[in-house]
Amino acid sequence: MQNYITQIAAVVLLLALARGQTPNPSAAIALEEQGKLAEAAQAWSAVTRQNPRDAGAFASLGVVLSRQEKYDEAASAYKKAIALNPKLPGVQFNLGLAEFKQGHLEAALTPLTAAVKSDPANLQAQTVLGLSLYGTKHFSAAASHLKIAANSDAANTELHQVLAQSCLLAKQYDCALEEFRKILEHDPDSAASHVLTGEALDGLDKTTDAIAEFQAAVKIAPSEPNVHFGLGYLYWKLHQYDDARREFNNELAVDSGNAQAVAYLGDIEMKQDHTEQALALLTKSTQMQNDLRIAWLDMGAIFARQKKFGDALSAFERAVKLDPSQPDAHYRLAQLYKDTGNAAESQEELAKVRELHQKADDAVASRMSPPKPVTPQ
Repeated sequence: MQNYITQIAAVVLLLALARGQTPNPSAAIALEEQGKLAEAAQAWSAVTRQNPRDAGAFASLGVVLSRQEKYDEAASAYKKAIALNPKLPGVQFNLGLAEFKQGHLEAALTPLTAAVKSDPANLQAQTVLGLSLYGTKHFSAAASHLKIAANSDAANTELHQVLAQSCLLAKQYDCALEEFRKILEHDPDSAASHVLTGEALDGLDKTTDAIAEFQAAVKIAPSEPNVHFGLGYLYWKLHQYDDARREFNNELAVDSGNAQAVAYLGDIEMKQDHTEQALALLTKSTQMQNDLRIAWLDMGAIFARQKKFGDALSAFERAVKLDPSQPDAHYRLAQLYKDTGNAAESQEELAKVRELHQKADDAVASRMSPPKPVTPQ
């Protein structure tokens, strides 16, 4: 009987729409319950035109539009509802989710933050906010929200993976290790988890342990891009250059476009006084990818030794521009100015070196490929 009444209400609504009459909310709800979403959206639009101060009608319109995956229109309806009644339950979350579904992660942050503030127990809001923060590279904040969601869903490996990556990139290494431990318990053959565990261990200055994790990842997935590079970089950190060279070449066999592997091969050749080979590799790496600081720094050093001071100056300036917080390029630039008789400029660069108290970030996580943005589901 109830279903029959609902169908009658829907028919009445459709006739009203055909006559240009304004339907009431109950008729719009009837259409929605029958799955006639286009007609329901039309009905709710009519209700909002009749009463443009009805926040609930705009919110309901947004829900129907979201169900049709018309997220841009839905977001507009939710914004109107919020403008009329900011405390209307659920609308802030719905707006944040609509923005998230469009990939508008920055725009999603404000309504999702409001949703979590009003209802901290809303685990879906905590999750989507955490993912949005991760996608916008606010890793520490992402970790705090994702922990709440992940603790209530131990079996959600993907969620724990994003939490672990957030902790890692926020340099919360103990948190990252704990999450990777949980993931490896569920899937001991996960190459990605071994890599990320290695990155966390390296961040804790346990580079030898990190190497063991990368070796495990290489054994599981020898053709996985970036894994050989990460292992090579760890060997490079420990000055085990023959091992590093082997792994960088292994990386290029998997991914010939890995410019970082080419640059670090060039660095090894420079350190072993193979100047011509080094310069060829370093030049090639900058042609492949123009923002590799180590390549510009090394080329500047080679040019300075060759007394090609103009080329050296350009290379060092490029290295400084890529990361002005690192003292080594400023120091090299100071030495170059000194060698060319520019005492004032040399002192200025040395002063910058003294001001830079931050330790250079040489953790493997800072050299690996950046995290992939989270794709809205």
